[in-house]
Amino acid sequence: MRRLMACLMIGLMMSAPYRGVAAEEESSDTTESPGILHKIVMYIPNRVLDVFDIVRLRVRVGPGIAADVRATKVASAFVGSYASVYAGLPGPRNRPLPKLPVGLESQNGVQASVVDATVTGGIGPDYGPAEIGVGVQALIVGVDVGIEPLEIIDLLAGFFFIDLTKDDL
Repeated sequence: MRRLMACLMIGLMMSAPYRGVAAEEESSDTTESPGILHKIVMYIPNRVLDVFDIVRLRVRVGPGIAADVRATKVASAFVGSYASVYAGLPGPRNRPLPKLPVGLESQNGVQASVVDATVTGGIGPDYGPAEIGVGVQALIVGVDVGIEPLEIIDLLAGFFFIDLTKDDL
């Protein structure tokens, strides 16, 4: 199953054009939406990715002590420091391209609601705006779990070709 998921994600990344930050900054509201044929061809891959967007379940390995809790961006807190390698379901994409299920990440400092005095590095977790979850890093291992309710609504709307979060390929 893991091999199938990895192949699917790699295949989708290879088939979609790279849309980096510079490309997003250059494009404005004048961007054309994909045609109906593109939407039909990408229907199943987009729904599969929408399912993966709902849940975050990652294991981290690396030094540190940290804890965080999230019940939306406004009701969240983090304290601690860690630098880790992670693997697992990365959670909401927040962009069209799929995220890799592995990567490097670090976070140091304190954050309470919108007051953020943290320094992050690597590929951050990119929490969704309504994500509910927790994370813990205890010495050498950690875990980060969460669920994004908005992605459930996006999945249901996607069945009718409506992309609420603008993350379809």
